[in-house]
Amino acid sequence: MPDLIFISIEPWDQVWRRNQFVTNLLARRHPQQRILWVNPANDVSNSVRKGRWLEAARRLHTAPPQALADLPNVFLFTPVKLLPNTLPVGNAINDALARRQIRHAVRQLGFDKPVLWINPHYAAHMAGQMDECAVIYDITDDWSAMPMSAKLRARILRQDDELAARCDAVIVCSPHLAEQKKQYGARVHLIPNGVDTERYRPVCQRTWEPHPLTATWPRPILAHTGTIHSDRTDVPLVLDIARLIPRGTIALIGPDHLNDADRDRLRAMPNIRLTGPVANAVLPRIMSGFDVCIVPHRVDAFSESQDPLKLYEYLACGLPIVSTPIAGFRNYPELIHLATGGPDFAAAIATALNEGTTRSSDRQAAVASRTWEACVDRIENVIAAAAKKTELPPVPFDRSGRDAVSSKVA
Repeated sequence: MPDLIFISIEPWDQVWRRNQFVTNLLARRHPQQRILWVNPANDVSNSVRKGRWLEAARRLHTAPPQALADLPNVFLFTPVKLLPNTLPVGNAINDALARRQIRHAVRQLGFDKPVLWINPHYAAHMAGQMDECAVIYDITDDWSAMPMSAKLRARILRQDDELAARCDAVIVCSPHLAEQKKQYGARVHLIPNGVDTERYRPVCQRTWEPHPLTATWPRPILAHTGTIHSDRTDVPLVLDIARLIPRGTIALIGPDHLNDADRDRLRAMPNIRLTGPVANAVLPRIMSGFDVCIVPHRVDAFSESQDPLKLYEYLACGLPIVSTPIAGFRNYPELIHLATGGPDFAAAIATALNEGTTRSSDRQAAVASRTWEACVDRIENVIAAAAKKTELPPVPFDRSGRDAVSSKVA
């Protein structure tokens, strides 16, 4: 397996997402393979604009690649961004500086013809610039579907098209994204997310003592895991649920990216908890205290592009689930209670609370084959084929996304 430069849209931290699960497995399977994980850049210009001079000075320091303690063949590197990207000249200088810093890190590690894995569309300028043997573009979201100015959307679409056209392989996580990229034919590979099913088995079996975070919360505990965004989380729906179900706890567990107004509205409700980030290592034990897993997401073009990790984690837990009808969750109507609007959602929660454990084994069985191991099996095939400039044999494209662990758009 060739060495890998992984340009990530997210930093390596305790909140694990698709990128960390994939990297972790690749590194453990191939201890001789080295992976340079590139975090998003330290934004010096942002600190300066906010008058945070000490923070700006700290961010100017670029440390050499640092190996992870538990994954010694994974090296973390954080480049520095000096100027605002709002002006073309600033953006061009930042891109050139990022390329120079990453190339230096690659030389420090002694990589020879690595594979360049690009997650963010804005890193399109790196393709062909890292002395790489192949470029893989990994798409996990349709960022152009987020609320933004027409100018910014046009730039994202341009970068996305440029990168998809130049790379050796395009990996997408959802049928919606595969449909968007079908023009690139045999280079497009649908590889949905996975789950470590064994980690979540004790949740359903209730074999753990309550985690201190949830031990004192009034029951029932109706909880959501994952990052909370004002643009993605249906905050009015959460507030309606809290009013309609005043007893118990509505818990939003994960990084808080809410705007100030939404955060204040949620915190004003006595039965809502915002926990902030929770480490991946303790998440299953925290979830063992849940009574119902909830997904109060907005149903829009952005959510349609996703393949939510929490779908597989919730099913692996065997716990009752109530969700708005977003992509992925719609594929399991017999195992997930779908609802829209406060009264409908509250009624579905009441039904879920009365369900007991009658459908737990069915939920666990539904994701028995949806493992990260199966996901990475397919990813390894894509990496090897891209490095050798060969094509993989076509696999039928399942537009439902329910049963396809890996497929290719014909």
